[in-house]
Amino acid sequence: MKDVTQLDEGWSLRHGQELLEATVPGCVHTDLLTAGLIPDPFTGLHETEVAWVGRRAWTYVRELGHASAHERTDLVFDGLDTAAYLTLDGRPVGSTRNMHRRHRFDVTGRAGRLEVRFASAYDEAAAVRAVTGERPNVYPEPSQYIRKMASSFGWDWGPTLVTAGIWRPVRLEHWSTARIAHVRPLVTVDEGTGRVEVRLEAERTAQGRGRTLRAEARVAGARAEAVLTGDEAVLHLEVPDPRLWWPRGYGEQPLHDLHLTLSDDEGRPLDTWHRRIGFRTVELDRSADEHGTGFTLVVNGVRIFARGVNWIPDDAFPSRITPERYRTRLTQAAEANIDLVRVWGGGIYEDDAFYDACDELGLMVWQDFLFACSAYPEEQPLRGEVEAEARDNVVRLMPHPSLVLWNGNNENLWGFRDWGWEPALAGDSWGEGYYLGLLPRIVAELDPTRPYTAGSPWSGSWDHHPNDPEHGTHHSWEVWNRQDYAEYRASVPRFVAEFGWQAPPALATLRRALPGEELAPDSPGMLHHQKAEDGNGKLNRGIGRHFPLPEGDFDRWHYLTQLVQARAVAAGIEHWRSHWPVCAGTIVWQLNDCWPVTSWSAIDSDGRPKPLHHELRRVYADRLLTLQPATDGLVLAAVNQAAEPWRTAVTLRRWGADGTLIRESVLDVAAEPRSVVRLPVPHDLLPDGPSAKEFLVADIHGGAGVHVGAGAGADGLRAVHFPVADKDFAYPRPVYDVTVEPVTGQRDRVDVVVSARTLVRDLLLQTDRLGPAAVGDRGLLTLLPGEQVRIRVTGCATVDVEDVRAALYCVDTA
Repeated sequence: MKDVTQLDEGWSLRHGQELLEATVPGCVHTDLLTAGLIPDPFTGLHETEVAWVGRRAWTYVRELGHASAHERTDLVFDGLDTAAYLTLDGRPVGSTRNMHRRHRFDVTGRAGRLEVRFASAYDEAAAVRAVTGERPNVYPEPSQYIRKMASSFGWDWGPTLVTAGIWRPVRLEHWSTARIAHVRPLVTVDEGTGRVEVRLEAERTAQGRGRTLRAEARVAGARAEAVLTGDEAVLHLEVPDPRLWWPRGYGEQPLHDLHLTLSDDEGRPLDTWHRRIGFRTVELDRSADEHGTGFTLVVNGVRIFARGVNWIPDDAFPSRITPERYRTRLTQAAEANIDLVRVWGGGIYEDDAFYDACDELGLMVWQDFLFACSAYPEEQPLRGEVEAEARDNVVRLMPHPSLVLWNGNNENLWGFRDWGWEPALAGDSWGEGYYLGLLPRIVAELDPTRPYTAGSPWSGSWDHHPNDPEHGTHHSWEVWNRQDYAEYRASVPRFVAEFGWQAPPALATLRRALPGEELAPDSPGMLHHQKAEDGNGKLNRGIGRHFPLPEGDFDRWHYLTQLVQARAVAAGIEHWRSHWPVCAGTIVWQLNDCWPVTSWSAIDSDGRPKPLHHELRRVYADRLLTLQPATDGLVLAAVNQAAEPWRTAVTLRRWGADGTLIRESVLDVAAEPRSVVRLPVPHDLLPDGPSAKEFLVADIHGGAGVHVGAGAGADGLRAVHFPVADKDFAYPRPVYDVTVEPVTGQRDRVDVVVSARTLVRDLLLQTDRLGPAAVGDRGLLTLLPGEQVRIRVTGCATVDVEDVRAALYCVDTA
């Protein structure tokens, strides 16, 4: 039987003339940080002080000795970052130039000092560029010339921290006769029968050549055997009436253990392989219709509006991301009613722990191949690396039922057409051959059970503009860059794969990352941790369209930026969901951060949810109530993504800003499963827009007694419509009472109770102001006079009313 020896300990990093203790998996930056030789690049302005690290060569060393009776010993690296030359006892072992591949080297009978020498990624990129020639790039960094996490060279939300190191586990594998080299389980469901076609590839030692091998596969009570006289075999398993894996919100996520054993001709086990699989079908409907060309995911025959977020590496040093951290972040996604996570093409193919968590949580995964915002040469030495990388990761990830789509690239087809690349390239290769040729061929060969799309955005062919909203996937960035978020309502794309709005992280995160700094929108640390072009200008313009821009009041500015972010994203999602099935999905940019930064994220780098996270929970719920402006007035849209019909009464109330109820009516709404109902709001309920003194509220009351505001969950649903910008509306000075009540038997929890005496719009309790570990269960809330809300706060033992009042913010233009 194969033996495995982990090699995660005993490493050193050569730094000048000394050897530093090294952590594997890890990287040079984290080792230097542990040794106290560099400052934390995530705090203050220190990022710039460590730029030299990425421009140097580095060497990891350890003694390697082993005594094995097996015929073969392999040195296996799951990840080397990136251009490495390996020697053992002074003799060559091999070289690598791809962070995204696994590498295996035969070291049978060898021992001594193992050295892994990493060239500077800049030097490697320069060498490749000298061979391939120049290619355009959105950023002034050479990420397209090296198969490395592109965002380590910096992005408009990330630092420039160019890593090197042994970033994934390393081990010795000792084996005889043969081992399991590759396994591809093709899982399908056909007329109620689950089918698993296990394609096995074995590797043999010299002594094992010509010997007969046996393979056995087992899953869910089914068993199959095969005899190998060569190196390949196919085993077929059938599981009658399997329980199906569903995305969250559509059903359960049953997983089945698939075991494979390779044995010699006498039945002695040589190697084993195990993964969990799920039975489900997935299709991508790209049919043409009267609206253009669709883009709808279909799982187990059910058409799905994808409620998605884009995922970036959760740390600029990805070796620090633990399985527990993946689980926490993805659970936060599920708690926000998200059902799809797009792994963006400028990052990494995530660890198996990421996909395991998605399998269990019912989060569909849209997986980009790793190409983003650049023209990529298609010549050697890159082409061979791209093919090997794609084959490696398709085979590694295909057992996961959560994986529903392969995507060729991020924005490169669009960039070729619109960003001045085409004339600059003058006929040189730029990646089209990867996205429209190589990658779809690899997916069709290795993983034909899943759909592939050439890029995002992509209209499906060159017959249409790559970012045409009427065809395929669309990225909506004009709104954030130049317009008011109300402009999201100007079109109904078929699938919105990127859109978003920026906001700073939580105040506690800023204070940790910028210690001692007097915070201001333009303070040195704030500006350094804002990587977007004219980012603060766009934030201020976004505020200024709706509110007076606060001068010299950072806390108010901070609240308004987070409020506008939540409103902007909600405006887009509510509009697009109300047009299902023409629009079949939205993927918000972005769920997470890789360091403390002002960005488009819903959860900051310290794991603290922004108000956007709570707003996603509301607008991505199975049932959504929204008021949508239309050409002839106002529409009440009831979105029902649940499997059951929705029969409910909606109370419409026309209010005066002073708390006067002007008119009230009840509409009966009946929405079939997975459908949307759009009803015109009666004319006599429409607010008198020019007066700026009236607004409309639509409520579905729950049975919990006191009604709370938007996002109330079981307490009810609420939609509000104000016909003018906040700065033009006649808001009263908000007045509310606050009490703090301990939770019986739970010392770290309190209930904050807010009772409104006037209209209180977009009330927000910034819980991290009560304590860095404090978390609240609600986000933005709009209360009418006489209403009350109870906010459960965990992670803070003792707070008083004055503490809470100082942490409460709401719209106040009086």
